[in-house]
Amino acid sequence: MPAAALKPKPLSTQSTAKHPVLLDLPYAPVEKRALPPGRPREWYVTHNRRLKALRLAIALLDSGVYVPNQARNETIRSTAETIGVHPPSDTTCHMVRALIRYSR
Repeated sequence: MPAAALKPKPLSTQSTAKHPVLLDLPYAPVEKRALPPGRPREWYVTHNRRLKALRLAIALLDSGVYVPNQARNETIRSTAETIGVHPPSDTTCHMVRALIRYSR
């Protein structure tokens, strides 16, 4: 018996050839919720810094910066200006490079 006869037919949900996937839909941010109360101030600072670093890392990866040594502070700060984020500190720039490094 040929091997092709033993191979099961793919389910209709396994193929996207008949149904194109739209990837360039407009981005809609998730609805913002209040942060949990009662934490120390440093927790909120760190949390917001991580969110900013993640947004910047995604924007840099989308723009073609895939290696941390390509992401100098000037590059990160110009990207922040482009996407409408306040200029990041040196610590946030360091976090952005770390995120790009560990995404590989």
